[in-house]
Amino acid sequence: MKHQNSNQYSQRQLRVGEMIKQSLGQIFLRGEAKLPEIETNMITVTEVRMSQDLKNARAYIIPLGGKDTDKVVRSLTEFSYLVRKALSKKVHMKFLPKISFVSDKSFDYAEKIEKIIREINWYKYEKWKKKDNW
Repeated sequence: MKHQNSNQYSQRQLRVGEMIKQSLGQIFLRGEAKLPEIETNMITVTEVRMSQDLKNARAYIIPLGGKDTDKVVRSLTEFSYLVRKALSKKVHMKFLPKISFVSDKSFDYAEKIEKIIREINWYKYEKWKKKDNW
């Protein structure tokens, strides 16, 4: 058996994660998991990472507009049994994974990088403008 790095996922983990991601997206979009206080059709599932034994899944989510992310994650975590029940009707596996919900910070990180690049470009433009005496 091959040893894997901790940040490397097997094909099976990736395939099952993608299947669960699509199923969760459908469940949230159609409102199949009746969650109090949350409009599930406003939730985007950006990624699902599976454990090596496929018994645990970490779903990265972001609400539309990125508003009230912590509240949505808390509610989804509290009512994860309802999401899991709806998921059991869509996904047929020997063991249905336990799902933990996490807010996705990758969009915030990408926005921060983009802002830095814009600032660098602006600085270069200002320097070029002074050099050419506009």
